[in-house]
Amino acid sequence: MTSTAPRSVDATSPMPFVDLQAQQARLKPAIDERMAAVLHHGRYIMGPEVLELETELAARAGVRYSVTCASGTDAILIALMASGVGPGDAIFLPAFTFTATAEVVLTAGAEPVFVDVDPDSFNIDAGDLERQIERVGDRLRPRAVIAVDLFGVPAPYDAIDIVAQKYGLTIISDAAQSFGATSRNRPAGSLAPITATSFFPAKPLGCYGDGGALLTNDDALAEVMRSIRAHGKGSGKYDIVRAGLNSRLDTLQAAVLLAKLTVFDDELVSRRRVASRYDGRLRGLVKIPIRQNDTQGAWAQYTIQTDNRDALADGLKARGIPTAIYYPRPMHQQPAYAEYSYGPLPVSERLAERVLSLPMHPYMDDTDIDRVCDAVESLLSEISAT
Repeated sequence: MTSTAPRSVDATSPMPFVDLQAQQARLKPAIDERMAAVLHHGRYIMGPEVLELETELAARAGVRYSVTCASGTDAILIALMASGVGPGDAIFLPAFTFTATAEVVLTAGAEPVFVDVDPDSFNIDAGDLERQIERVGDRLRPRAVIAVDLFGVPAPYDAIDIVAQKYGLTIISDAAQSFGATSRNRPAGSLAPITATSFFPAKPLGCYGDGGALLTNDDALAEVMRSIRAHGKGSGKYDIVRAGLNSRLDTLQAAVLLAKLTVFDDELVSRRRVASRYDGRLRGLVKIPIRQNDTQGAWAQYTIQTDNRDALADGLKARGIPTAIYYPRPMHQQPAYAEYSYGPLPVSERLAERVLSLPMHPYMDDTDIDRVCDAVESLLSEISAT
């Protein structure tokens, strides 16, 4: 287990937002051994560690197949391509997300339709999803919904599924931040017919570069996704049966992930410990993240809401405490997607003015957490007095 004993820390020294160095120090021997094995056998592309990783990921997600790829962005794109998405198709996704979820829709030739989100969970609002489907149904073919598990909390898949069945939509889970989370005792990766996840270094399970994976129980779909990630190959390298991508996961990245998986469960416990301590200290000062009785988040981020967001962020920065704003502008207000914006999405717009993510990683001890919370409390008191 990760130590939670207090440390002697300069109260003004810079604090990491995500402490990958502490994790690396813990895992260095295992990572060195794994990477040395790759350098020894020399199979840098699709080496044996990739298959080992895919087997482990599928088992943890409770699905039959895992197909690794070069990034979480590619994972969503491959999911769309494997589903046959193309021109004239409407792909519904939350407005309050990162651009990767939206840009791949255009890359696949379809049109993004932005949906508002729930003000407490930050995830897609199934009620607004149905309203947006009805709005564009005469102009576009409603084809798929990409449900983002924002900040590591699974989206409301039961409610989404009701809407999806009514309109014939494919559900794609964007679990870039939620690998390791559960909903109703089901792990992220098994909550939708297709799941895409990311191994960007700052994710709960991250490698030392870009990486991603797809998870599914569908035999045929898994085969198509394997083909797409390798240039659309069929039975052999030069048997090209479809348009594809060059999106294989490097063997060295698989080696890093295999080492990290040995402590992943412990790190999830520690993330939840950090979140619980934040909850106890910050409740009543700011709006803390919602807790759902049937859900265990992966706590990719700990995101509060406050009307004094910018002043609070500036004050924390001055005290050596980093913060991040995910996201300062929702997708429907981004210049790149201006032609796909069809009016206000008030919840997404309001969240963009109020959210602030605090340092969150499994190697924070109680001293670190209390330092952040003491600063938040003190700064909010100063702000309210002005």
